[in-house]
Amino acid sequence: MERFIERTMYAARWLLAPVYLGLSIAILFLGLKFFQEVLHVLPIIFSMSESDLVLVILALVDLALVGGLLVMVMFSGYENFVSKMDITENSDRLGWLGKMDSSSLKNKVAASIVAISSIHLLQVFMSAQTVPNDKIMWYILLHLTFVISAFAMGYLDKITKH
Repeated sequence: MERFIERTMYAARWLLAPVYLGLSIAILFLGLKFFQEVLHVLPIIFSMSESDLVLVILALVDLALVGGLLVMVMFSGYENFVSKMDITENSDRLGWLGKMDSSSLKNKVAASIVAISSIHLLQVFMSAQTVPNDKIMWYILLHLTFVISAFAMGYLDKITKH
């Protein structure tokens, strides 16, 4: 009975595979949104102010960061929790594939969240004249929460590895 339960629990890891596959659909959605934003900007590019253009570019960078985060979570999560990927060494194998454990993935996700939050905060500052001061304060507090959390997770990870 014990052996059956253990094998069943071990096989249950495959229930995560559709979740990681679903993340690839989310990457497709991000790509569609990215090019939708580009198409919206093209007709008005020459009439836009520099600050408006910077805000659009920041939004595109934000989408790219989220896409990279999804790729990291999708591949390393699959490799850490479901199965190793059988990709030959001479193909276009990602350099970090197979080297990122769940702890380093957690730190990379935290760093990505801080980077994404930084971009949002920069967007708020770029349009600060239209954003109420109390909302700016909340954006800053939320960003600082992300920064402190990422630092604390990295520090705790460093302590536990020694």
